[in-house]
Amino acid sequence: MPESLRTRFQRYGFNFFPAYRGTGARLTYIADDFLEVRVRLPLNWRTRNYVGTIFGGSMFGAADPIYMIMLIRNLGPGYVVWNKSASIRFRRPGKAALYAKFVVTSEDLDGIRAELETVESIERTFSVDLEDADGTVCASIEHLIHVRRKREG
Repeated sequence: MPESLRTRFQRYGFNFFPAYRGTGARLTYIADDFLEVRVRLPLNWRTRNYVGTIFGGSMFGAADPIYMIMLIRNLGPGYVVWNKSASIRFRRPGKAALYAKFVVTSEDLDGIRAELETVESIERTFSVDLEDADGTVCASIEHLIHVRRKREG
């Protein structure tokens, strides 16, 4: 799905937001339906660590808020969504720019809504890989997301 003018402006705003800007990463694409987001994390003076590769904190920070925001946007105001925990597994040093593609499917959203009809809250795990331009995975990140319906009142 192409990026709309609305999501392009939201992407600009997100990239300008100081907390995300500090990671060194930039959103490069947001689908109009917020079911796909792409991120680029360059290797530069801001993201380089002591040994000349991409700093692990930049990798982690680049992925941190994305799935939570995607779910908030898609589930709507009747739900509370929080990152509960996350883990990162470093597989190879990031010696060049890294890329990530975050995807939430309609089936994910339907499953969350359906399950929340019978229970108070749920947790879902979403995973993403940070890859170089050749497709080599440099880090794998898992996010445990907590979702519940908003309470009345």
